[in-house]
Amino acid sequence: MPAAELLSAGFEAADVAEHPWVVRWDAVGDVEDLVLSHLPDTVDLRTSGTTGQPTTWRRTREQLWREAHLLAGLLRPDAPRALVTFAPPRHLYGALAGVLVPAILGVPAWHRPRYFGAMPDERGGAWAVTALPWTFSILGRHREWVAAAERITILHSTAMLPPSAAETLGEMGAGRARLVEVFGSTEAGGIARREGDGPWELLPDVTFAGPVTPGEYEVSLEIRSPRIATRPGEPPRESWRTDDFVRPLDERRFVFAGRRGRLAKVNGRRVPLDELEHAALAVLDCADLAIQPVSAELSGEALTLLVVAHPGSGLTEAGVRAAVSRLGLGSCGIRLVGHIDRTETGKLRRVGG
Repeated sequence: MPAAELLSAGFEAADVAEHPWVVRWDAVGDVEDLVLSHLPDTVDLRTSGTTGQPTTWRRTREQLWREAHLLAGLLRPDAPRALVTFAPPRHLYGALAGVLVPAILGVPAWHRPRYFGAMPDERGGAWAVTALPWTFSILGRHREWVAAAERITILHSTAMLPPSAAETLGEMGAGRARLVEVFGSTEAGGIARREGDGPWELLPDVTFAGPVTPGEYEVSLEIRSPRIATRPGEPPRESWRTDDFVRPLDERRFVFAGRRGRLAKVNGRRVPLDELEHAALAVLDCADLAIQPVSAELSGEALTLLVVAHPGSGLTEAGVRAAVSRLGLGSCGIRLVGHIDRTETGKLRRVGG
């Protein structure tokens, strides 16, 4: 697809968001002039719909271009020669990392919108990968393609790393793979980044909105940034309070404690559901799983574990309970289901209990 055609069609166009394509940004002369002349003054992008109906958020062309430069800077040290993206361009992360970042880097970009399908025909060299949680299992299925790469830099966002990430990175070997995680949201844009299991560090143009007192306490994450989006018709915002709880370490770093909508209190103990799901995936061989908080008469809130079994596996509720009992889930409700409703970025949609 010609670069100008992709930009003119818009990030939500079916040919851009739903079908595979390749754009040869390495063949474009003045990339900045092309991008800024084809993008509209403002671009509307929607939330993923994890907490209800998607909400539209508006950004200026300059805000998008600024953030794309920040993300490109995270990949540039490894000098990638090409990029493959699995992130849907109709969402902010996919538009930035899958379209505008390769434009800035001047490298060809391949879009792969589905779980099943071929990797780019070209092999070898240094690759950048714009990843979602399910990207790691895709890389695991294409071991020959991965093995042929000189090195791979993975840019991951939208959710916690899945258990398959460690296995995939381990198979790539030390020195051949680098993983960079980006913490952010549709409303705030990119907020922080990290490599490894250490704390998150705010991106250069982001600050905490208020005074920071490091300590063993958790606070709602509120930030200031020049890239915060607005709802159509509303004035620009200088700060944004996210749905995340963090533990500040200093003026620039924090430890993530959990999302407001993914924290449950059971018998007086606060449980981070995302972490619990990942621990369950590590001990249970299944196609998918999710944990839902539901109302309980005695404890106020209880948990239900939804499990999608592999076809023909013979998995039973008793087998699930035995596998997860060591995680403290022995008393939770267990349901075997045919599928789990997720957004196209892999997040669990909120379902009433």
